[in-house]
Amino acid sequence: MTDNDLPPRLGSLDFHGPLSDSRATRMIQRLAAGSPATVLDIGCGWGELLLRVLEAAPGATGVGLDIEAEDLDRGRGLAKERGLAERVEFVEESALGTTRGPVDSILCLGSSQALLDPELPHDLAAALRELRRLVRPGGRVVLGECFWERTPTEAELAGMWPGATVADHFLLPELVDLAIEAGFRPAWIETAGREEWEEFESGYRYDTELWLAAHPDHPLAAETRARVDRQRAGWLGYRNILGMAYLTLVPVG
Repeated sequence: MTDNDLPPRLGSLDFHGPLSDSRATRMIQRLAAGSPATVLDIGCGWGELLLRVLEAAPGATGVGLDIEAEDLDRGRGLAKERGLAERVEFVEESALGTTRGPVDSILCLGSSQALLDPELPHDLAAALRELRRLVRPGGRVVLGECFWERTPTEAELAGMWPGATVADHFLLPELVDLAIEAGFRPAWIETAGREEWEEFESGYRYDTELWLAAHPDHPLAAETRARVDRQRAGWLGYRNILGMAYLTLVPVG
């Protein structure tokens, strides 16, 4: 069985999250205005945002951390295509207790769990303290974190991911308060819109849905179909209830 026979993975996405090109451009402009010399991307995936930051800040170098080898290989290929291979390193390693700081700018979009012990419950306050440890005075952190648009009902939670509870996320004001308590000022607060969510969620499955339609009897079709159907059902369960906040954070002191 060749790679061409296998279900495709995330080929229709620029970013692994509900982030539009226009919002990404504005984020990058704010980061680049500070002339960062070093950029760390935690849970970088294929590092599209990291690469765009490096393009906007010609004097900067970057490191992307992730544990998905396939995504990291894609990032290395993109860096080579854009002439950035000498300025960026994609590293397959955990961010738990990382010593790759302090740096001038940190990207952590949908990846705060990478800073925490996977055997323990998710502790966003602890993740924010880690980000504060890793950023230099005068630096910037761009945090992408899910939040509840409103408190979900028990019936709504049952239609989301397995074991979903209200405690899985905070409301937006609570999320911002946690960032302040960790030693940041929230210089910019923005949230993903419905169109960004739909572009991401549909794009996440698009190539695989096309593959399933063309390969209904493939040996991997039943397993792939079940996985994709679960993902879609989960999204339709949390649609317009789960939000994504993008916070540009500046360390105090």
